[in-house]
Amino acid sequence: MTTYNEQTGIDRTGSTTPAAGAPLGLPELNAVIDRVRASVESVIEGKPEAVRLALTVMLAEGHLLLEDVPGVGKTMLAKALARSVDCSVRRIQFTPDLLPSDVTGTNVFDQQRMDFEFRPGAIFAQIVVGDEINRASPKTQSALLESMAEHQVTIDGTTYELPSPFMVIATQNPVEMEGTYPLPEAQRDRFMARISIGYPSPEAELAMLDVHGGASPLDDLQPVAHAADILKLIELVRTVHVADSVRRYAVDLVTATRTSPELRLGASPRATLHLIRAARAAAALQGRDYVVPDDVQALAVPVLAHRLLPTAEAQLNRRGAEQIVQELVHRLPVPQGR
Repeated sequence: MTTYNEQTGIDRTGSTTPAAGAPLGLPELNAVIDRVRASVESVIEGKPEAVRLALTVMLAEGHLLLEDVPGVGKTMLAKALARSVDCSVRRIQFTPDLLPSDVTGTNVFDQQRMDFEFRPGAIFAQIVVGDEINRASPKTQSALLESMAEHQVTIDGTTYELPSPFMVIATQNPVEMEGTYPLPEAQRDRFMARISIGYPSPEAELAMLDVHGGASPLDDLQPVAHAADILKLIELVRTVHVADSVRRYAVDLVTATRTSPELRLGASPRATLHLIRAARAAAALQGRDYVVPDDVQALAVPVLAHRLLPTAEAQLNRRGAEQIVQELVHRLPVPQGR
């Protein structure tokens, strides 16, 4: 497999260099994440839950979909998280005329060398911010499928590995749908979680006027963590213990979405995997080396709801996927003990 390095370009050997330094523990994890959280919250006023979920997805090696009305800070949150970590960042503005090769890259013929040279696209970065992803055509949207699922891109039969850590943060508006292309189920399923930021409280909006009234706070935002630190934290999150009863609880919850009479499409096995990964990250962020059922319950809606399709009857009754998931969580018996 051919790998791509942001600094040196194409590495034909396919070798990788592990992050140096001693492994981090939970206290070190919280110290690093607290710095990143404080950095992001200096830009995003009054939305600690959205920031926490974004950090959870990052530590769980997932991708994040920010969906909300215009002007509430979706792109600002994505940029603030990207700038708080010292790693390669690319931003893609999705438009109807964006081509798949603009995302993945293409082979260009070099007349001096008389050979084709690979020109990497915007996806070759550690954090990729995709703004208004539903503005691009389905063909361009599908260019992200392989990279999000396998952290690699295949061009003309050659596979290029993406850098690590790798995270896609995409935004989309649920309004102004004219001229947009809704994400297909296969695309939504590759996002670990969907977050709706919502309007700020009056107090937070007043504070926002002080912070954003002059210059943008993003201009002064400096990295507070290194990519190597994030890789170590990801490795630490993988070691968080999940008891068999909690695993069974997660499987039962996902299975309930497949048998619910109000849903015509339930959650996939990938959703179960994402739910457990996110629960591990949430537990680590709270200083625990084990997952409890509360972690699974807290993440059920952001991890599962965007993958589900309510039936026509449920939609007529104005019952959305979020409400159905919440009721399933309340209905299922919770395992007792650690």
